[in-house]
Amino acid sequence: MLIHQMQIQATGAPEVLQWVAADLPAPSPGEVRLRHRAIGVNFIDVYQRRGAYPIPLPATLGFEAAGVVEALGAGVEGFSVGQRVGYVDGPMGAYSEARNHPADRLVPLPDTLADDEAAALLFKGLTAHMLVRRVWRAERGPWVLVHAAAGGVGLLLTRWLAKEGARVIGVVGSPGKVEAVQAEGAEAVLVVPRGGSYEGLGPEVRRLTGGAGVGTVFDSVGKDSFTASLDSLAPFGLLASYGGASGPVPPVDTAELGRRGSLALQRPSIFHHIADPSLLRTAAAELFQALAQDKLRPHIHARMPLREAAEAHALLESRATRGAVVLLP
Repeated sequence: MLIHQMQIQATGAPEVLQWVAADLPAPSPGEVRLRHRAIGVNFIDVYQRRGAYPIPLPATLGFEAAGVVEALGAGVEGFSVGQRVGYVDGPMGAYSEARNHPADRLVPLPDTLADDEAAALLFKGLTAHMLVRRVWRAERGPWVLVHAAAGGVGLLLTRWLAKEGARVIGVVGSPGKVEAVQAEGAEAVLVVPRGGSYEGLGPEVRRLTGGAGVGTVFDSVGKDSFTASLDSLAPFGLLASYGGASGPVPPVDTAELGRRGSLALQRPSIFHHIADPSLLRTAAAELFQALAQDKLRPHIHARMPLREAAEAHALLESRATRGAVVLLP
């Protein structure tokens, strides 16, 4: 079966993504063949394309998609041809018109969730689920700081935390993003322009919190914001560093964490969060329940043809997005 996919032969700028034809064999035992309807674009795809996260080459990027089951491999139970499903993890290969995927890593999609919404929600929503359920603790104090609060994860996380009773301070890259973050429940939104200095962020966070600082910082920016995130924390606070849009964080001296107030540093990963199929199913069920309870809403900034994946990467790297970028085969 002939399909097309976006493949990289070498790491580099977005232009290394190329439209190629490939043969898709019948699904192996335990696999399902999917026809993709919508594909999520995530920063991990960008990191792999850049070479920051090394992967074997050539490679077809992508961990997230929604589609329809076209064929079942031997031994597959619980799925049927024509069923709508989604996935959020490996093996890579979502940037394709169709693919084979392990059946035990698939999630049936509710009828109330459109394909493009699913591709905007699953990876980012389960990341937010991990941060709310496994990382955030109300006993650290009500104040939290969310970097990239207008991004794909940031909007979901801001709303979910606010619905759980947290007092959210969001950080965005331009004034035009402030209103969107406020609409999701943030009590305050601070602007740090892309390429600008984070030097004044910590003092402003302390001013907003009456000098106390926040109990938790959720930081997906990385290198540029790392010191400011530490400066924003209350004693015994936690910095959850879950991304590196500006580059990897610098080496950390644990003694410095002690001097700053007995701080904690964590690097949570969605792939550990949903490593076991039962964990994936439980987390997905809780995600869909939270969606039904209006604790989070899918946000789509742009829908683009799969062949324009390079442009989608450039858009994501510009940090101009408010919500998710979705590719349509």
